[in-house]
Amino acid sequence: MSTNSSFFVPYKYLLSFYLVLNIVLRIILINHPITTSSFSVLELLSIFALGILRDAVIFSLGYIVFWLYFIFLSNNKYSKPYGYIIFAIILGLWGWVTFGKTIFNEYGGVIPEIAITFLSIKMVFFGLCLFFPNQRLKIRKINYAFVLFLFTLVLLQNTISEFFFWNEFGVRYNFIAVDYLIYTNEVIGNIIESYPVVPLFIGIGITTLLVTYFIYKKTVYVVENIVPLGNKVLLSVCYFFIFGFSLALVNKIMTPLNTNNIFTEELESNGMFKFYQAFNNSVIDYLKFYNTLPQEEVATNLKTFYPSYMGGESLLRTIQGDTVISKKNVVLISIESLSADFMGYYGNDKKLTPFLDSLAIKSVFFANTYATGNRTVRGLEAITMCIPPSPGESVVKRKDNKGKFTTGSVFAKNGYAVKYLYGGDAYFDNMQDFFGGNKYDIIDKSDFTPNEITFQNIWGVADGDMAKKAIEVMDKEYQSGKPFFNHIMTVSNHRPFTYPDGVIDISDLSNDRDKGVRYTDYSIKKFFELAQKQPWYNNTIFVILADHCASSAGKTELPLDKYRIPAMIYAPEGLPPQKVDKMISQIDVMPTLLGILNFNYESKFFGVNVLKKDYVPRAFIATYQDLGYIRDNTLTILSPNQKIKQYSFKDNKIDVLVTPLDEIKQPKQKYVNEAISFYQFTATQLQNKQYNK
Repeated sequence: MSTNSSFFVPYKYLLSFYLVLNIVLRIILINHPITTSSFSVLELLSIFALGILRDAVIFSLGYIVFWLYFIFLSNNKYSKPYGYIIFAIILGLWGWVTFGKTIFNEYGGVIPEIAITFLSIKMVFFGLCLFFPNQRLKIRKINYAFVLFLFTLVLLQNTISEFFFWNEFGVRYNFIAVDYLIYTNEVIGNIIESYPVVPLFIGIGITTLLVTYFIYKKTVYVVENIVPLGNKVLLSVCYFFIFGFSLALVNKIMTPLNTNNIFTEELESNGMFKFYQAFNNSVIDYLKFYNTLPQEEVATNLKTFYPSYMGGESLLRTIQGDTVISKKNVVLISIESLSADFMGYYGNDKKLTPFLDSLAIKSVFFANTYATGNRTVRGLEAITMCIPPSPGESVVKRKDNKGKFTTGSVFAKNGYAVKYLYGGDAYFDNMQDFFGGNKYDIIDKSDFTPNEITFQNIWGVADGDMAKKAIEVMDKEYQSGKPFFNHIMTVSNHRPFTYPDGVIDISDLSNDRDKGVRYTDYSIKKFFELAQKQPWYNNTIFVILADHCASSAGKTELPLDKYRIPAMIYAPEGLPPQKVDKMISQIDVMPTLLGILNFNYESKFFGVNVLKKDYVPRAFIATYQDLGYIRDNTLTILSPNQKIKQYSFKDNKIDVLVTPLDEIKQPKQKYVNEAISFYQFTATQLQNKQYNK
């Protein structure tokens, strides 16, 4: 067979294998007990014909991995001196990634391990081919078999995963599948407890080996007869025609057909493409996957918490101040990953936050505050929109994230200049789109001049530099004569926890995160030291709280101690110190501030002024899919597929963050109904655009 034709032989076999896998999968899913539907002949034809076409298009796009493999097959790259130069580069990259601090380390997670593994494999195979030229063909065959095995394993493992996902939820991949990637440890634990893992993995392994062996025997000559460079170019043009055609076709053929049968629509789909869509859409349909109540019952439950709510489509109600409105400047500092247990107040003896601890006793200090989530974008959503979390991704990262009712819109309506200040690039995590789309002026890393940056890492300029920049911005705002509301988001308390040398004493600390916390506390102290010298300082009120905790892993789906954050409101003049022991939610901090300022405004906020006598303590905590509701020492968790769990916990002292949970076998329906009411109403508000300003 010619070298030209051999170039596409693996495509033929792997595509056939992928199509067979998906045909078998669809047959199994059609006959699955969870598929409570019958199908007409036309629907069955559509499921398989359209499904096969979609599968072929997605595979053609994914085959670019093999194209990259074949395009670099060459003997010339091992010739002197090029082979030694290439090997030295690979070896250097491997050493840098393995022993140095690179961008992979800064992003954390398993990314460094993936990069090290990839470079290790590349280095070993390239080195063997370079130094043992007589064994090069044998080594190349082993390498080809290894690549083939991995590709086959991914195709097979994905098919098995799709079956188990359907077994659980009755649909193809959605954002819950994305969530599973984020919470890998919890998911693996659930799989181990729920399925016969050992026989399953043995079966997958044996099947992968057999398929790999079959395709290898049929296609091994593609590495024995390397395509000349000129032919590679021609064949690449042919492949990229297929790739481009598939890319142009994908959006057209992936659009769901108009059908009244959701199972038909799901079975026609391609799981990998649905997974890709989940990354972009980032939303889980609450009404489809969670427990619901009639709207009348939801309204009745909400009136317990919002007496002036009249039962309409939104929580729109009038907030009336007690006295004359105070138009003090407002500086909101949301701190990256600052768990409450980093503070001395909560028992930490490492003196990580001496300044924040000293400021807490001079402030209105909310000692029992819970963050709504475990990502910065979830914290920004809670602080800015004062709304409970909704399943899926934060509103900040959704397409429909503009023109919302926000704290910024309330300040703007009262004549304030409104800004969001962030030391990194605001495009990260969609912040620029969200804050810009909600009429915040944005100051980010791009607004810094080179001489204003003393230190930066992958996340942005150091918090100390941001403090100086913020003072400069506020001085200009003060000179304009308008009151200002500035929201500052810190960045330094984040992996890799790097900061300028010599600014803090770390001789007593070994943990990098502890060092990052101490530097952030130092930076906030420096900000206040600079602010005290400004003419606007005494007429300013400061709000300080964390966006989320440093970790969210625990023994339950929603470990309470992993959501406790510090929160305080401080004013140099006119605000007596006070410790608030009542449990509050992150969404309550800004409405409480507006109450302190005696603002009169029309509110849609779910958050309330917790200093009011009629405040009913409750809090909301969530992952991407588990929605928690805390009330009266009871944690209620709503999960997809209408699952409900409930736990009781002891009423611990505020400064003790240990909260042992005991599962309640017969959940208290009152709290279940309240949880459903809050989360159902939040989801419908967003879905129906009722939370727009």
